[in-house]
Amino acid sequence: MSLRSFARVVAHTQLLPILESGEETLIGGQAVMEGVMMRAPHSYCVAVRKPGGEIVTEASPIAKVSDKYPIFRFPVLRGVGTLGQAMSLGVRALRFSANAALDESTTKPAKGPVSSGLMALNILFSIGFFIFLYKLVPLWLTTRLEESFPALHGRIAFNLVDGAIRLLIFLGFLLLISRWRDIRRVFEFHGAEHRVVFNFESGQRVSVENAQQFATWHPRCGTSFLMVVMVISVAIYAALPFDGFLAKFLSRVALLPLIAGVSYEVIRFAARHRRSFLSFLTAPGLWLQRITTQAPADDQTAVAIRALEGAMELEHAQGGRLVIA
Repeated sequence: MSLRSFARVVAHTQLLPILESGEETLIGGQAVMEGVMMRAPHSYCVAVRKPGGEIVTEASPIAKVSDKYPIFRFPVLRGVGTLGQAMSLGVRALRFSANAALDESTTKPAKGPVSSGLMALNILFSIGFFIFLYKLVPLWLTTRLEESFPALHGRIAFNLVDGAIRLLIFLGFLLLISRWRDIRRVFEFHGAEHRVVFNFESGQRVSVENAQQFATWHPRCGTSFLMVVMVISVAIYAALPFDGFLAKFLSRVALLPLIAGVSYEVIRFAARHRRSFLSFLTAPGLWLQRITTQAPADDQTAVAIRALEGAMELEHAQGGRLVIA
C-alpha cells in the first residue's frame, strides 16, 4: 500500500464519528471510501464503486447490541454500547471499501491491500492522534494561558477556554481536510447517504431522481453528535475536582465513554422534543454539515441506493418488515 493510500485510510478513520449516524434506528449509515454503508435494524450492506465503474457489495446480518447485552438498554450505557458497535461496524465497512476502492482488478476484493494488521495499526494511530489533538493539545494550551491570565484559575473559566480551543481545532481540522480532493468525495458520498435516507423516510419511491431532491444534512448525523459531545464535555470537566495537569489529562481520556453516553441521551431527547432547549444543542451540528456533506453526483447517489437495497434484502430474508417504496 502506498503512503497516499494509507493516509486516505487514516484520514477516513478520523472522520468515522462524523460520517456515521451512531444510533440504533430503522435506517442509517455512513460514507466510506468511494461508497456508502447502509444499516437496517438487523443487517447492513456496504456498496463501493471500484475504479473500473462496477459496484461491489458486502452484506451481513448484525444484532442490536442491546439485544445481545441487556445492560446496554439502560440510559447512558445504551449510548456507549450503540456507539461502540457503530464504530466497530464502521471500521469493518471502511476496510472493505478501502480494499475495493484501491483494487484495480475487475473482481470483488478478497484480501486487498488493507490487511487486518495494517487496519489495526491505522486504528491505534487514529486513537492516539485523536487523544493528542483533542485532549492533550487543548489542555496544554489552556494551561499555558492560565499562567499568563489569572482569571483562568477557576475551573469554569479554564474549561470554557479549553472547550473553545478544542472546538477551534476541530473546525480547523475539518476545513483543512475538506480541501483534500479524496475527502471531498467522501463528503459527497456522505451527502448521498443522507439524501437516500431522507428519501426512504419520506415514503416516496427510492430512486436517484427522488433522492437528489432532498437535503444533504440530517439531524441524526455524527457531526451533530460530536458538537454535542464538545458542549457536554465542558460541563463534565468543570465538575472534576482535579487541578494537576496529569490528573486533568487522564480524567479526560477515562471519561470519554461517559461523555459519549450522556451526549447520546441528549441527542435522543432532542430528536423527540424538537422545540426543547436541548434541541438547540444539535443546531450547530446541522450548520457544520455544510462542510461534512456535499451535493453528490447521480452515480454516487446510485451507490447509496444499492447499499440500502442490499441491507433491505438481507433484512427481509431475516423476517424484517421494512419496505423500500
